[in-house]
Parts: sequence; structure tokens; C-alpha cells
Amino acid sequence: MTTVGEIYDYINSFAPFSLQQSYDNSGICAGERSMTVKKILTALDITNEVVSEAKAEKCELVISHHPVIFHPLKSLTMRQPAVALTAAGIAAICMHTSFDSAKDGMNDLLVKQLGLEIIEPLVYEEGKPLGYVCSLKFECSPSQLAAVCKKKLGCNSVRYIDSSRSISKVGVLSGSGGFAFREAAAKGCDALITGDVKHGDFIDAKNADFCIIDAGHYYTENIFHTFIAEKLAEQFPELVIKQAASGTDPVTLLV
Repeated sequence: MTTVGEIYDYINSFAPFSLQQSYDNSGICAGERSMTVKKILTALDITNEVVSEAKAEKCELVISHHPVIFHPLKSLTMRQPAVALTAAGIAAICMHTSFDSAKDGMNDLLVKQLGLEIIEPLVYEEGKPLGYVCSLKFECSPSQLAAVCKKKLGCNSVRYIDSSRSISKVGVLSGSGGFAFREAAAKGCDALITGDVKHGDFIDAKNADFCIIDAGHYYTENIFHTFIAEKLAEQFPELVIKQAASGTDPVTLLV
């Protein structure tokens, strides 16, 4: 029988948990290494809906990008996904910033999805690389690049700074990376593709005539669970691995 520990060790072989940032909580966040697994559910986030789906599908393990426990829990209720998982006897392995910095990890997947060419790492945090500086195959305008992001990432909407620059070199950083636009600009980039951009960063980028494209945290990282499902299926053909249908964008847009 395959165990949670064996799956953890395999993930650790290509996306070492030692790469996680000091503030992170990647690893086995619920359950025990010794628990046996026949069926896995993969998701970007472990929400209550994902827990319900895992229970309905009789999965013994959920693998997510974002940790099901990130901030300390000061009380325990069944509305907390980590508590609901544990009560149902379901384990969770979360591979967050460890996967962000891994070779062929999250940012590599994002670059590939966008059809860009990697030049060099974008920034380093705690000595670990995050994101990339990339080249475009053809120069384009900010609006054209924003449209490409919307189409290739399946975004509901995209926010961007419509700078006067023609774009040929771009920074890419999945998740929440608006802070990195200054490093991207210093490395000769004309734009940064990321998510969760703060208003102040948009203002500073506008004043610098620099294009930031906010494609959303969810859409720059939802590529995760397809990748991990396919990767695990190759290594553990005896397991049933399902991508969570309930792991959708939690935000509803009023337009």
C-alpha cells in the first residue's frame, strides 16, 4: 500500500520542502506519514468545498499549493478545513513556496503557459529564486500582452498599467508579486506579470511608466494541480488521482 510518507518523499525529491520560506507552512499539514492512500484529490486551495469533494470521492489525501494551515489556529471548529480534514481522516500535503522556488516549479509552469523564454531569475528571497526575467518572441503593447495573459490563463479579468513602452522583456512572478516590479525594471524589463498587486505599487509603476499586469493570484497559480496530478500519476500508477472540480476562483465579479 502507498503511504502519505512515500508520496511526501517523492514530492520532496523534485520540489524540496527545504526551499520554503521561513514564514511558510509547507509539508504534511494534516494526517500522518503512515496513513495509506488509494485516492488523491489535487487543488490550489483546500476550501470547505474541496474537503466535501474529497469526502464524497473517498480520497485519503488532498495535495494543494496553498497551506491548509497558514496562520496559527486559536480555536478549532468544523468550518476550518484543516479540522474537517482531520475529523474525516483525510491527510493534506501542501507544497507552497517550496514549489514556487523549485526547478520546473510554479514559475516555470507559468512561463511555459505564457509562451515566454527564460533569461534569468527575477528576485531572491532568503537566498531562494522567485520568478523569472523573460523575453517575448515579438514586441507588443501593454494591452496586447494583457490580452495574451487573459486568454492563456483563462482569467475573468485583468488589471494593468497601460504604459507608453513597447514590451519585449518581462518579469514573471506567480501569486502575489507586485512588490517585484522595481527589480524587474532594474533588470531591463518593460513589464511584470503577476497577481494581487497593491494600489501603491500600481501608482508607483504608473509614475515610472512601467507596465504591471495583474492576472490574479488564482489564475497565475491554478496551473499547479494539473501538473501535480499528472506528475503523481506517472510515479504512482496504482493510485486514483482527481483534480478538484470545486477548486474554482473564490471571487465573483460584478460587471
